[in-house]
Amino acid sequence: MRVIVTRPETEARRWGHYLRERGLDALELPLITILPTPEPAAVESAWRGLSDVPAVMFVSGAAVRHFFAHRPVRAIWPGTTRAWATGTGTRQALLAAGVDAACIDSPQPHATQFDSEMLWQVVAGQVAPGQSVLIVRGAGQGREGAGRDWLAERLLAEGVQVRHVTAYVRAAPRFSPDQLGQARLAADGDAVWLFSSSQAVAHLQVVLPGQDWSRARAVATHPRIAQSARDAGFGVVCESRPTEEAVTAALESFR
Repeated sequence: MRVIVTRPETEARRWGHYLRERGLDALELPLITILPTPEPAAVESAWRGLSDVPAVMFVSGAAVRHFFAHRPVRAIWPGTTRAWATGTGTRQALLAAGVDAACIDSPQPHATQFDSEMLWQVVAGQVAPGQSVLIVRGAGQGREGAGRDWLAERLLAEGVQVRHVTAYVRAAPRFSPDQLGQARLAADGDAVWLFSSSQAVAHLQVVLPGQDWSRARAVATHPRIAQSARDAGFGVVCESRPTEEAVTAALESFR
């Protein structure tokens, strides 16, 4: 059984390797291209103001990597500033960037889901009215920002100011003729698409406009992403927690 891995290139390679080690025929077709931020000066300015905010939320591992790519010389993460992560991948990226584990907040590994709602259960009460929280995100997110919008709205309702900085841009891929052919073949139901982003589903409709997905199968790592796949016309959509073990089990269920 072929698995189509749609994450951005760096993550797709890691997931492809992981799945192949477990006997799955994984093909990487990244449906999100990560581009540099159009606002590098804003990211550097955000770094200089880290000690002025009690918490920074990172929307993804890519947000962490691109934010830290613009770290000013000799800048360090303030011990008084919390780093919020919705999932294990983002938490691992923060640790790899040198943020002390004691400064990081994220849902527990056994959480039923990794999203803003679960993160809020962990961090509610950390910030007070009148304070500011910085959200590090990507531009061009479309529906993918729904969970992050929820957290921003929740913070605003608590009287907390919300600031945003764009650390990278998420764009649709430019598939080669061979990649387009592989994607069309994967629409016939013999493959399983692995989606970890609603925007990846949207980009698939851009690169293959008018494609019939009624025979296609997918595993989605969040209910919002699963609904995006159903809205796109996927015939069978299985929801999974985003952990490696849960995704592997979901994929194996299609055998």
